[in-house]
Amino acid sequence: MVKYVIAGIIILIVVLFLLWCLHQKKQGLCPICTLKQFVCKSKLTIRIPGNEFYNGGDAPTPPMGWSSWNSFRNNIDENLIYDTAVALKESGLAEAGYKYVNLDDCWHSSVRDENGCLQGDLSLFSSGIDTLCAKINALGLKMGLYSSNGDYTCEDLPASLGYEKKDADTFARWGVEYFKYDFCHNVKIPSVAPLVEKVEIRMGEKTINLVSDDAKLSGLACINNDKRLESGKYISFLGQGKGKAEFNLDCEKNGSYPLTLVVKKSGRYTKYLIVQVNDKFYEMFFPETKAWSTVGRYQCEVELNKGENRIALFNPVCTRADSAYIQYKRMGEALRNASPDKPITYSICEWGRNNPKNWAWNAGNLWRTTPDIRPYWKWINIIYNKNLALAEFAGPGHWNDPDMLEVGNGKLTVDENRTHFSLWCMMSAPLILGNDIRKYNVDSNDDVLEILKNRQMIAIDQDELGHQCVRYKRTSKADWLVKKLSGNRHAVCIYNRTSKLTELSFNSSDLPAEITQISEYTEVWSNKKYKGQAFKIAVNPHGCAVFVSK
Repeated sequence: MVKYVIAGIIILIVVLFLLWCLHQKKQGLCPICTLKQFVCKSKLTIRIPGNEFYNGGDAPTPPMGWSSWNSFRNNIDENLIYDTAVALKESGLAEAGYKYVNLDDCWHSSVRDENGCLQGDLSLFSSGIDTLCAKINALGLKMGLYSSNGDYTCEDLPASLGYEKKDADTFARWGVEYFKYDFCHNVKIPSVAPLVEKVEIRMGEKTINLVSDDAKLSGLACINNDKRLESGKYISFLGQGKGKAEFNLDCEKNGSYPLTLVVKKSGRYTKYLIVQVNDKFYEMFFPETKAWSTVGRYQCEVELNKGENRIALFNPVCTRADSAYIQYKRMGEALRNASPDKPITYSICEWGRNNPKNWAWNAGNLWRTTPDIRPYWKWINIIYNKNLALAEFAGPGHWNDPDMLEVGNGKLTVDENRTHFSLWCMMSAPLILGNDIRKYNVDSNDDVLEILKNRQMIAIDQDELGHQCVRYKRTSKADWLVKKLSGNRHAVCIYNRTSKLTELSFNSSDLPAEITQISEYTEVWSNKKYKGQAFKIAVNPHGCAVFVSK
């Protein structure tokens, strides 16, 4: 009896699966591709030329500055931000290279203004963000802002998904020079494309109709029959990056023209399509429908050139990573176009969920590789190990970001603070402070301030070659890291991972072959000179020693 029940269940599953496949095909979708989306969510399927780095922002070396989040979270106002900017200058941190004063979440109001623009909290930033920015600029510093690639920010305030151009223009008008873009409340771009009956182009008094028979189809794209349509046909399988329809169109003169997509209505879910006209891309979204009528008309304005034009229809989104790439790139282009003369450094913050190493260098200047940092040594160590493995993806203008510094926060020891800072510098990470620096002045005798102002460590982070360190040796007790520097130099960091004072050895014969002959080093934190190709050094618990070759 049991075996008949099991057989019945199996048959039912097979029948349901076949019905689901038929439904997928009816909607112009590839069933196998849909299943792959769930398995390969973070895999980028869109092809990006490997040498096309983001050409906006200002980050030839890793950005340095301060952010409000780690210490103050939602408890910020214009006075605290300005006082911090003053402290950044008076403490000597600005002179050491920390130039950005970044407002994280909760700087803005829960309502946009009458023009639909973001605005500062009407009470806590009542003087206006533009006024605050001008005051910070007057100190010789730069201001940064925050939003999220979603409907709301992480603290449930208005965000920038769908408002990219408007918000970028607003930031540029205020004089913002750094922008962090989070991932909370994100809405994935649909991988489903509409079923296209025809393309209409209005040119003066006449309308040009491009129907399915005019299209050059590629991939899985195909023509289907439907007698209810005026043309009797429609194009399907333009979604999931698997199909494309291309048309040629002659135009009498350059100009902007209304383009209408006439689509067969289907499905109670949103759809997405890119209309590429020559080298320009236009994104179109299509709402879910109850399909009271057979077709819908959806429009956008496109730029046509005199002579022959190529129009392509496709939806390249297959995975969540594809969606994230398109959305982050959209904001990057908006920032670049909004402020060409005063570049806005663009920080992508999707927590490493969508393998940004494979695409973020094409969309922004730096990208988070990990979840949010916390001032706990075990957590900092986890983040360090994750980011360390990504050295090949960093370089001038594009940086792996293991999140802001927790130096001076929590209950970290002096050695842990020093090691945390050293590891971030060795990894060519952005140095964005997260502690309350208002207590410091230029004469402060403080271990944390001494760490943050160490010019030799900062020079390692800011080295013009932009190499991220690699781990060339690891034991049960320690890591040995090496980083190439300009001037045929290199830095070596020995990190004691244990909670005990440990004697560790340095031997240049362990180093990569091209640098084994160097035999004179300066230890950065003690400024002590070391000669010879092998020596030993006692390293404190969770401490480190950093050597720079002569």
